[in-house]
Amino acid sequence: MQYLYGMHSVIEALKSGKKFDKVLLKTGLEGPQYRELMALLAENEIQYQWVPVERLNRAVRGAHQGVIAYISQIDYVDIETLVNNALATSRNPILVILDGVSDVRNLGAIARTLECAGGRGIIVPAKGGAAINAEAVKASAGALMRIDTCKVPNLRVAAYYLKQSGFRLIAATEKVDHYMYDTDLTGPIAIVMGSEGSGISKSMLDLADDKVAIPMAGEISSLNVSVATSVILYEAVRQNMNK
Repeated sequence: MQYLYGMHSVIEALKSGKKFDKVLLKTGLEGPQYRELMALLAENEIQYQWVPVERLNRAVRGAHQGVIAYISQIDYVDIETLVNNALATSRNPILVILDGVSDVRNLGAIARTLECAGGRGIIVPAKGGAAINAEAVKASAGALMRIDTCKVPNLRVAAYYLKQSGFRLIAATEKVDHYMYDTDLTGPIAIVMGSEGSGISKSMLDLADDKVAIPMAGEISSLNVSVATSVILYEAVRQNMNK
């Protein structure tokens, strides 16, 4: 992954509009430049992490001054642009929201299927989700460069905005008996997918307009999250084709 380091370099890059996936900061930083950096990170909603100086020393050989910033592999869009583009280009736009999906290969595979299915965009949290790095882009076969990707500081706020914009939230969960085949997946929808371990957070489930399950007939009780997303996406495609 490409990166910049050094307090001045990172500050100037932020001022020029450079986008970063994340910034690592040495524990205990202080001073005017540090305060300026923190203000820019907040203004641009860029996640940061406090780490021991040993981690920074292992990452770069130069004088990092306690700051390393990892450059975004893609150009993110804001939630308003994502919604406007989706509604302008499709009568039945499909978005995907990833809540707690942390594996970059799963994220890449989901983006690839979404693009193949004609989906319009993907929404990920700024913290707690998979990094959109070179490995994710490769796993997506370049799809992350072709669909709109939105990184938001709060998924619930993004979900509210989607609902106000006319999207229905479809939460995929095995905790219901209502199958996806029995649910209307036409029109503007945002499919919410959770982590394989804990699933979708309760706060996001509470916002869902519909909760759907994938029928399971085998002894293994769950699918890989990227496979599960594919199944639901193509049921939405089928319904839209038959409408």
